[in-house]
Amino acid sequence: MSFDRKIKIAPSILSADFANFGQEIQAIEAQGADWVHVDVMDGHFVPNLTFGPPAVKAFRPHVKTVMDVHLMISPVDPYIDAYAEAGADVLTAHIEAGPHIHRTLQAIRGTGMKAGVALNPGTPAEAVSHLLDLTDLICVMTVNPGFGGQKFIDMTAKIRRLREMIGDRPIHIEIDGGVDPTTAPLVAQAGADVLVAGSAVFRGGSVANPDVYGDNIRQIREAAEGVWA
Repeated sequence: MSFDRKIKIAPSILSADFANFGQEIQAIEAQGADWVHVDVMDGHFVPNLTFGPPAVKAFRPHVKTVMDVHLMISPVDPYIDAYAEAGADVLTAHIEAGPHIHRTLQAIRGTGMKAGVALNPGTPAEAVSHLLDLTDLICVMTVNPGFGGQKFIDMTAKIRRLREMIGDRPIHIEIDGGVDPTTAPLVAQAGADVLVAGSAVFRGGSVANPDVYGDNIRQIREAAEGVWA
């Protein structure tokens, strides 16, 4: 996957129809999704259970863009190879999930995947200042992780600080939580380029009525890109 700072919309399939994941993935990509975001939760690091490596492997044949796998689990290291084998393109671990984040990022990159590091709302930007040369993506949580559909927490000051710290390094800033046409311009103007959206993309649509997904994606993209016009 090549690097650029164009706005990318990454629908979270946590908000998709669980009985139709393959068709849902195909529908959002056909309707303009740039990446497909997969939220992995373990019921330990966060209070919810979602997808393991077999599910991600099952998703992979349907994903033609970028499969962006966000691990909200602890520990991370024992599962890195499994998610690589399942086909993740980007694997993101939380800095709060373990004591050896350097080792984790090195291990992710060692498999050939892109390495992401996620920050909970209470974790400052400076926590990743020593990780920038090991990182391909920084995920700024704008909700406390664990559930979809939560209210956006304003992290624009943190995003601006990260953009300053990154400089000209090829690192994406991803936003996860409460992204919709109202909040997308705020984070894009601060410096984010990958916007994860779950309910804001899937709300009102279905595999039988996918045009709604396209309308939702376009509204988010246009709102975010409008700050650069």
